[in-house]
Amino acid sequence: MSRDCCLQLPVVTWVLLLVMTAFAMECPKIKVGTCKDCIQSGPGCAWCKKPSFTKAGEPDSIRCDTIEQLQQRGCPPDEIEFPVNDITTSQNSPLSNDIQLAPQEVHLKLRIGQPAVFEVKFRRAMGYPIDLYYLMDLSYSMLDDLEKVKKLGGELLRALESTTPSRRIGFGSFVDKTVLPFVNTHPEKLQNPCPNKDKQCQPPFAFKHILSLTDNAKKFENEVGKQFISGNLDAPEGGLDAMMQAAVCGDLIGWRNVTRLLVYATDDGFHFAGDGKLGAILTPNDGQCHLEDNMYKKSNEFDYPSVGQLVQKLAENNIQPIFAVTSKVVDVYKKLSEMIPKSAVGELNEDSSNIIELIQVAYNNLSSRIILDHSTLPDILDVKYDSICGTSKVVLDEVRGQCDNVKINDEVVFKVKVTAKECIKSQSFTIRPLGFTDTLTVHLDSNCNCNCNEEPDPTACSGKGSIVCGICSCNSGYTGKNCECETKGKTSKELEGSCRKDNSSIICSGLGDCVCGQCVCHTSDVPNKQIYGTFCQCDNMNCEFHNGSLCGGEERGKCDCGECKCTTMYEGSACQCKKSTDGCLNIGGNECSGRGTCHCNRCQCRGGYQPPLCQECPGCPSPCGRYVSCVECKAFGSGPFEKNCSQACSNIRMDKKLTGTSRQCREKDSNNCWISFHMVQEDGEEKYTITVDLKKECPKPPNVALIVGSTVAGVALIGLVLLLIWRLLTELFDRREYRRFEKEKSKAKWNDADNPLFKSATTTVVNPRFNGQ
Repeated sequence: MSRDCCLQLPVVTWVLLLVMTAFAMECPKIKVGTCKDCIQSGPGCAWCKKPSFTKAGEPDSIRCDTIEQLQQRGCPPDEIEFPVNDITTSQNSPLSNDIQLAPQEVHLKLRIGQPAVFEVKFRRAMGYPIDLYYLMDLSYSMLDDLEKVKKLGGELLRALESTTPSRRIGFGSFVDKTVLPFVNTHPEKLQNPCPNKDKQCQPPFAFKHILSLTDNAKKFENEVGKQFISGNLDAPEGGLDAMMQAAVCGDLIGWRNVTRLLVYATDDGFHFAGDGKLGAILTPNDGQCHLEDNMYKKSNEFDYPSVGQLVQKLAENNIQPIFAVTSKVVDVYKKLSEMIPKSAVGELNEDSSNIIELIQVAYNNLSSRIILDHSTLPDILDVKYDSICGTSKVVLDEVRGQCDNVKINDEVVFKVKVTAKECIKSQSFTIRPLGFTDTLTVHLDSNCNCNCNEEPDPTACSGKGSIVCGICSCNSGYTGKNCECETKGKTSKELEGSCRKDNSSIICSGLGDCVCGQCVCHTSDVPNKQIYGTFCQCDNMNCEFHNGSLCGGEERGKCDCGECKCTTMYEGSACQCKKSTDGCLNIGGNECSGRGTCHCNRCQCRGGYQPPLCQECPGCPSPCGRYVSCVECKAFGSGPFEKNCSQACSNIRMDKKLTGTSRQCREKDSNNCWISFHMVQEDGEEKYTITVDLKKECPKPPNVALIVGSTVAGVALIGLVLLLIWRLLTELFDRREYRRFEKEKSKAKWNDADNPLFKSATTTVVNPRFNGQ
């Protein structure tokens, strides 16, 4: 069946496989010294163990290459060591109604980078036993559903009879953690959380295990019939807490080693890790069983489990959840189901009336989907699956094997490819179809050593050792390619140290063998190439080329340890130049004006001087200011160099007549006098000829009397001006105050009314007897 499927692979797939195979057969040969090093360096590496395979001066590393390359070099096929994966099936019971997976035990010896491929077959059996645990939300919104479930026992068992005669059911329920803000913690509400006081509800709880798995339908209906509704505050429920306990408390639930279904019925969402902080519950869920008297009594101590924790525990306990949820939360649970490899979601009627049909459809979908997965692996192992699900469908190189719509008695094949990236210690892992109890145990060992079975030869290795995989393994006290060297108390590392140029370098530069503490250089495969030197660090080919020839050709020079040694007529790094100075001579016949060297008939100037003859220096500072003190001491016998002028200014020569291009200078001397002179630079770095105008331009001395008089007059004048300004400002201020006084005086108004306190000085006396005449 698998052969027919493979023949139908597309052409592009086969091309990709061939390219991958060709790449895998390359041999990188990194740090190869022994057969063991060779086969660990790459899956395509082989080792030639023929003793006479290497020639004098050739390293043992050439024994390591691909099989094809070794055979081309003359290594017989029976002398090639090429370990391959070893696959042994130790238990392979045939498929039956009791055994759905074959084989059951495989032993692998893995070579690094080489995939070990073996077939795993699965056939879905008729009548496989089922354990179904019904986990129900008993929050108040599920009141109608509870009444329906109380009558389900017989119907559920009868519905499962069509699939298997061995079926059992159990029951558990959940609400939420009994702390705020999840439930009302008022004492009255803790006793009866129903919104209607007239209706009796049971106290809230996290998870209650009510009935262990049984095939007694009457017992199911009796125990579930005793249950009544409860209640909480918020919409999400503590369903993940309940699922975790139902998964890890296997002994109490009564799970058998059969197909395990967990039906989770609710009409709302769920709390998950982190939500417990709202109720001051900070300890992460430990994934352990904490049922006491069938109640989860530590729900207020541990946070809700994360989805990842729950997925892990469901997989470890081989439990397949079926989420029977109402329409408003179907999308939420479909997202959750995507994270759980073997799970299903069904839409529940508002009163759970379709629960039996929902379970049957979900179970058929789950059992017809075969997912082959493995237990946790170390990083150095890689497992991939090719799924051959029929004549029309082949899926290659997936992290899991999967076939859908597998019917009863249908057989599917998976090709398992196990690859080791490094040598491994003995270990094992399991492969199993999710949701089924059958397992395949894979035992692993490394195939990291060569198995060179050679007959002892007393004449081999100078009689001081034995041949192992074609190379000498020397006795104590001897070393060398043929054990020809006595160590004389020195360790092999000390002998190798004398073959290293320094501590960080490789032995004999990687181009020779260390024989008795001295490098014996290899013979190069390149024609006419010689490797030599104390540490084999030199060759006669690693030099520059000129006109396509090494060092310009033999008539110009030869290559010696990376450097061209030129004949007397040529020079240059590649002997590309004839020896001549014609293009480097100035008018005076000096080479590069004494400021450079002539190389390849061209001046190489120093200190900023420019070709072609190093006569000009655009970026150099002016020499006028640097040498004004020398001009002062040589021309006028004064200045800072007056006492040691000849020594300090030995590069300065005075002359009345200058030849060549001169520089005109005008600088101040130590007496602040202007000196005018001309400078001509001679050949060389700092040599000048100078002619000087003997007249200095010195400043006149100051007129002290005039300065003092002017200063006194100026001070007096400033004082007089300040006095006049003060007097003017004072006058202006007084005039302004007087005008303001006059203005206020003119505006004054006097009261003309009589003063009631005033008495005139004149007293009038009336004579009563005066009659007016």
